[in-house]
Amino acid sequence: MIPILECRDLTKTYDKAQRPALNHVNLKLQRGRIIGLLGPNGSGKTTLIKLANGLLSTNMGELLIDGMPVGIETKKIVSYLPERTYLNLSMTVMDTIRYFADFYADFREERAYEMLKTLQIDPSVKLKTLSKGTKEKVQLILVMSRDASLYILDEPIGGVDPAARDYILNTIITNYNENATVLLSTHLIADVESILDEVIFLKYGEVVLHAPVDAVREENGKSVDALFREVFKC
Repeated sequence: MIPILECRDLTKTYDKAQRPALNHVNLKLQRGRIIGLLGPNGSGKTTLIKLANGLLSTNMGELLIDGMPVGIETKKIVSYLPERTYLNLSMTVMDTIRYFADFYADFREERAYEMLKTLQIDPSVKLKTLSKGTKEKVQLILVMSRDASLYILDEPIGGVDPAARDYILNTIITNYNENATVLLSTHLIADVESILDEVIFLKYGEVVLHAPVDAVREENGKSVDALFREVFKC
């Protein structure tokens, strides 16, 4: 089966940088997995995410989505949650749902409204009236209401209170296609470890670990969070 995401000798450098942001990365992500993309600041996580979404171009190597170079066709099957809110705050939640439904053929309005109801978010209110945490919940709802093949989530629980994290993680688990993959970048490893199937550790732009979570625990006798702290001396 074709990997949903594949990096072949992927390298990305920035002007005046002392080392590449990504250095000859080779990686294959299969379907039906929830994968944690983990590493400290400056490890290359954001660069990899931006390359996968066509927001940056490579210097060397390839990044393929479902066997295709990143471009118009891959954008149709990737649902991306950036770390920062990008929504038009003058729009209502309902207007934003309509916009997504018009823009993405795989968007499911009924799924979005069901999640809004569960979170008791009024679809008629303007986004600018919502708290930062509620805006981020709305953005996650929009992303997870697509029937995408690859969901890329950058810090999906970073800006919400601890009480809402369980709901958000449950939303991720229950609203993605079983044949799809979720690539989740976060610093809150202990909070997400229970839902992960695999982890990727990035260090100085290189993959130092890519393994199933169960194998990490069995081989190291410790949690992913504990191993991360050991590898990166947190």
